[in-house]
Formats: sequence, structure tokens, C-alpha cells
Amino acid sequence: MAKTAQQPVLVIMGVSGSGKSTVAGLLAGRLGWDFAEGDDLHPASNVAKMQAGQPLTDEDRWPWLDSIAGWIREHRAAGTPGIVTCSALKKRYRDVLRGEGIVFVFLEGSKDRISGRLASRHGHFMPPALLESQFDALEAPTEDEDFLTLCVGATPAEEAQEIIDRLHLGEAAGR
Repeated sequence: MAKTAQQPVLVIMGVSGSGKSTVAGLLAGRLGWDFAEGDDLHPASNVAKMQAGQPLTDEDRWPWLDSIAGWIREHRAAGTPGIVTCSALKKRYRDVLRGEGIVFVFLEGSKDRISGRLASRHGHFMPPALLESQFDALEAPTEDEDFLTLCVGATPAEEAQEIIDRLHLGEAAGR
């Protein structure tokens, strides 16, 4: 992670079912940082499309990514750390969100592990049938991006603590 003068904005990324919302919520609570659920920033048309089992196109995603980028910019401009969830599956999507003090936390897991998690999840608009399209679209972060990869499999609390430890956030947050 690159050193910055202020606390970062973390983008918790990965395919649906990787644990983004759960881990991000735990992190935000432990650190006392602002948290935005990226799914809540989707236009209604995107939610309807996913509920109907249709994968989003790049054109569907641009307004959503712009909303997330706006949230990130506001936090960076105010010097306020934050955590936002976003699948950020493709490098060109992450390029819209990237900037100084932005760290991507990639929650990586196998199709089998993630599909098992999705099968037990209820009340989410993203149907498990779209998981294959997410893995097909996924481009793992590359060395020119500021990121941390975390292999999912531990409890969400353990994963949140690993992120805090690996990014030295507890020390910076006065823990």
C-alpha cells in the first residue's frame, strides 16, 4: 500500500457473494469510518435488470461507477477515510475509481466457495445464476494498482482484522 498523508478510502471488491458488505461493515464499525454500500448506489434500472437474471453491461455500469467515484472524491477532498463496496470486476471500472489514497481490497475466492455462500444468502437482488458472468468478467488487480488481495475462507471478523493488520489501519486509527 502506498503511503498517504491521510487515511485511505478502501474499495472492498470482488464477485457477488465474496463477503464485501459483511467485511466492509465490520471494518467500518471497528475503525469508526464512513461506509457506503455500493449496491445502494445502483440506478433502479440496474437492480431490476439483475433481479430479472440479466447481467449488467458496461453501459449499465458507468452511471453506477460514477456515483461511487463521487462518494470517494467527496471523502478524499474532505480528508475523511471511508469504505465502499463495489464489485470493480474489470480494470477499466477500477480506473474510474482509482486515485491517491484509494486502496482496493480484493476478496478472492473459488467459484465453489462463493457459490456456496450465495446459496445460503437470502433477500439480495443478485441471483446466484449470475455468478458465472461475474467470474467471466473478473480481472484481478495488477501491480500498477494499489490493492490488497485477501483469500476468503476465514470468518468475516477474521478477514476484517486481517485487512486492518495488513494495511496497518488499527495503528493509524489510534487503536
